[in-house]
Amino acid sequence: MTQKGCGPPGGAYPSDCELTEGLRQRAMRKNEEAERGYVWKSCLPLAREIKLLLLDVDGVLTDGSIIYTHSGTEMKAFSTKDGFGIRLLQEAGVEVGVITARSSEAVQRRAQDLKLAHVYQGVRNKIEAFDKILSEQGLSAQEIAYMGDDWLDLPLLLRVGLAATVADAVAEVREVSHYVTRREGGRGAVRELCELIIEAKGLREELLARYRK
Repeated sequence: MTQKGCGPPGGAYPSDCELTEGLRQRAMRKNEEAERGYVWKSCLPLAREIKLLLLDVDGVLTDGSIIYTHSGTEMKAFSTKDGFGIRLLQEAGVEVGVITARSSEAVQRRAQDLKLAHVYQGVRNKIEAFDKILSEQGLSAQEIAYMGDDWLDLPLLLRVGLAATVADAVAEVREVSHYVTRREGGRGAVRELCELIIEAKGLREELLARYRK
């Protein structure tokens, strides 16, 4: 079979291009297998039940950095990979929202861009916001996933059906989370969690097929 990017086979033996492409695809499969190890597979039954993903912002959707301009405006950087992962999860029928202790116009703008269903900023007691969402949406705690990275997130992580955190989270949060991503906050960790939930629902190939047309 001719590999993408290689010309038609020229003989009985594969060309250098075909060999290189074959090695590249093998490496990609190994990386995927490494990411989808025992913990990933053990979380699939929990992820299958998820109808809403809630996210902390600083340290999860961002790398935790806060930049102030000379005028005092707060700036944040968001990952496009995380954004696309959220879009895919929404296409899979799962709503997404944020609960954060800080308030920022940048977060509001990002939430609008991503069409997030729930946006709670300036929330010191995240459980109150969580209970409000449960009541308004008629969901059970087992149908909600939450990703946080620090002590403020512990109460929520201990209640939700799927508790997740980033690779660079504090130890206490990693200890109580069902799933710890291989990637750090603001660098694709949210995308990784989105893919876990999508795979658990058996929708990965269906979604991927839409982008292969």
